[in-house]
Amino acid sequence: MTVSENQEKPDVREGIVHTSLAPEEVARLSDDIISALKTVYDPEIPADIFELGLIYKIDIEDDRMVKIMMTLTAPGCPVAGEMPGWVENAVGSVEGVSGVNVEMTFDPPWTPDRMSEEAQVAVGWY
Repeated sequence: MTVSENQEKPDVREGIVHTSLAPEEVARLSDDIISALKTVYDPEIPADIFELGLIYKIDIEDDRMVKIMMTLTAPGCPVAGEMPGWVENAVGSVEGVSGVNVEMTFDPPWTPDRMSEEAQVAVGWY
């Protein structure tokens, strides 16, 4: 399924990014943060953590501190201790971000229906 020229693409930030910054600053920062998150992969699944639906919330504070709430595909994930550091490093490299705090949660638990169509194709479920 592709998005036609006439059909508006959904905003991937909607429902995930929360901030009181000016809209143009939010657009730039959130696009760059999401691009950075897309460089982090679950080593057992050939899709990035954003497309897998592991990112539940991104808060961008007025001082550009970024707080990310995320999950893992399973609580016993072998990289559970390393993944938050990977996310902090990736998002911390975004220009304008003053710092990153990653919080892990398993409520609600991750399910495959959180994956984007892109991730479903990557894992062969589509």
